[in-house]
Amino acid sequence: MTNTDAMEKKIHEGRNVKRFREMLGIKQDALAADLGDDWNQQKISLLEQKQTIDAALLQQISAALKIPAEAIQNFDEENAVNIISNTFDNCNQPASVFYNSTINPVEQIIKLHEEKIALYERMLKEKDEMMAELKKLIPTK
Repeated sequence: MTNTDAMEKKIHEGRNVKRFREMLGIKQDALAADLGDDWNQQKISLLEQKQTIDAALLQQISAALKIPAEAIQNFDEENAVNIISNTFDNCNQPASVFYNSTINPVEQIIKLHEEKIALYERMLKEKDEMMAELKKLIPTK
């Protein structure tokens, strides 16, 4: 996906960087340190306000956050909310709607939760690996 495609979909890449950074428990200062000497907390704050981010910089950020650049480019909060909302709105309909349905909403919800758990576990593992690497950099007394 190009940055132009992201604009057409109205995906705010800067806001997505912030969301993923916060989900990973990474402070702006820490991300700035990962990006190099030219970066500081204020520059990260400004970056997170940008609608689109240069592809090369997006690659650097995604590497620092240890997530695919496509996750930042494609995450659309509105669509995610709509999917969740529609999943739960279906529960308000009469049960007869689901008798001939080939889609089991309970299975969809379970699958969604399993995917979230797998993502969370992967994020925790990556955080633990990052912490181990950081501990190696700290001089022992």
